[in-house]
Amino acid sequence: MTAGKKIITIIIVIALLILGGLAYYRYFFVFGEGVKAGELNYVVKKGYLFKTYEGKLIQSGVKSRQTGTLQNNEFEFSIANKDIADKMMANSGKFYELHYKEYKNTLPWRGFSVYVVDSIVSSKDIPQ
Repeated sequence: MTAGKKIITIIIVIALLILGGLAYYRYFFVFGEGVKAGELNYVVKKGYLFKTYEGKLIQSGVKSRQTGTLQNNEFEFSIANKDIADKMMANSGKFYELHYKEYKNTLPWRGFSVYVVDSIVSSKDIPQ
């Protein structure tokens, strides 16, 4: 192997490592994680090629920009697995605390949202 071929091989390897690192950061690096609480509005299974579970949580009581009014804050998310989605579908309208992970970008098989719920911290009926 000549010196020129070695340099080209090293440059290609370095470029592939950089591209791999960027792809990992963009699609698999967990940027943030936490817990959101609110009333479960809905959970649906949708998608064209990859069917994923998507949901919406309504967090009420958030102060609006206009004085004297309240605004609902909606948390839209994807759900990591079928078992969690099935539990939530069976109990729509309950108050949930959901643990989620935030990614920088979405993947088609992970869902439409950068927020991915991976567990249910707690759920309870909403007092009437």
